[in-house]
Amino acid sequence: MKVNIIRLKDNQRVESNIIKPNGLPLPNLGDGWRFNFEKHSKGTFNETFVLITDEMPQEIEGCLIFRLEKGEPYMAYIETAPHNKGASRRFDKVAGCLIAFACRLSFIHGEGHFKGWLAFDVLEMYKDDKVKLMSMYCQKYGAVKWGETTMVISPEAGERLINQYLESE
Repeated sequence: MKVNIIRLKDNQRVESNIIKPNGLPLPNLGDGWRFNFEKHSKGTFNETFVLITDEMPQEIEGCLIFRLEKGEPYMAYIETAPHNKGASRRFDKVAGCLIAFACRLSFIHGEGHFKGWLAFDVLEMYKDDKVKLMSMYCQKYGAVKWGETTMVISPEAGERLINQYLESE
């Protein structure tokens, strides 16, 4: 799926794609990523997607693992590349595009009353980090806390994200 992310050094849109990895080596802990996508992608029901730019299609800007758990869409893992974190990050909108894409998948693959809903867990080592991350998901992406670590994005919030990050680009 075609998307646009923003190169921060010149505030320019960069044409990008969210695709299945198709031979690209998946990120792992040794590459400075927080999750070992190579290992986690091997799950039976996992679908792995990467965000790459048209300019540098061999470099992964973000990665997502999506799966259905008993008909419920679940965003198992999501991460932006280490060079897209913090104040000196290269690109903006990488996470938003991947989350919006996961919302789109929830409308396509969700079953019954789960159609359009997207669940995920925020698992941080420290409580303050978890609270901060959950707050960001609520404010930026319209997620709602559902239990101790679980959050959900409703179909309405998912549609807004799809329109903001995918269709309006």
